[in-house]
Amino acid sequence: MSFTSFTVRAAFQYGDDKRDKGLTTPADIVRFDDIRYGPDFRWNLLDVYRPKAEAGMLPVIVSIHGGGWVYGDKERYQYYCMSLAQQGFAVVNFTYRLAPKYKFPDSLEDTNRVFHWVLENAAQYGFDPERVYAVGDSAGAHMLGLYSCLCTNPDFAKEFSFSPPEGFAPRAVALNCGVYHISLTGKKDLTTRLMADYLPEKGSERELRLISVMDHLTERFPPAFVMTAEGDFLAEAAPPLAERLRELGVPVEYHYYGDREHVLGHVFHCNMKLDAAGQCNRDECDFFKAH
Repeated sequence: MSFTSFTVRAAFQYGDDKRDKGLTTPADIVRFDDIRYGPDFRWNLLDVYRPKAEAGMLPVIVSIHGGGWVYGDKERYQYYCMSLAQQGFAVVNFTYRLAPKYKFPDSLEDTNRVFHWVLENAAQYGFDPERVYAVGDSAGAHMLGLYSCLCTNPDFAKEFSFSPPEGFAPRAVALNCGVYHISLTGKKDLTTRLMADYLPEKGSERELRLISVMDHLTERFPPAFVMTAEGDFLAEAAPPLAERLRELGVPVEYHYYGDREHVLGHVFHCNMKLDAAGQCNRDECDFFKAH
């Protein structure tokens, strides 16, 4: 493992442990844990959460976790995802293969496997296959943006050896504190080092074009809730994405949470102890219900 990935994992884990300390599974949630969705016994695992009071078919939200492409798993996102389930959804929370051991597009291939799994197991877990939504934050928002392009841009889809379910695209998506176009400065900054871990060619021009969400958007992209916040170090990435989607005629809502007196920070919405997180997540669920 590279020094960059090691330090990112250590720092992010420390923050996530502090954020989630004391949290437990809500009494109104039923959960199904450690379900295998692909061939890798360690990484291809997911959980399903449902509100106990809701029987039958439910709309489903698939969550793609962040972590700089090198960190994270479903355990780090369980409390956030269960809060979404409390809004009347079935929620799928999954772990995917991480860089630097697994390079692009392995994590995107795992994401594709999850959506196949959702549709193939809809009857068993009470998923409504006509109402499949998705959320992603930070690197997860980048991956969700790319996957939505893969589902809606046939030319982009030809770049990959795997395919989404026939005729499928998420009904709507929430892109949270993400990055949608990556440029390298030529310096040894964090982005350059992460791309060296994530991309097989360490960030060639061809690779950077391939992973640019902005370069593959079409008018068929799903309705999108685009969110950032005061204190988000990726805040500048959200407005150009929202503007481009509007130009294409895609239904989009852009939200900026917090202000100078109320700094929220990157992926604040995953902190279940913040009132602003609850508000943001309710806003996103309301967006899904409207689509």
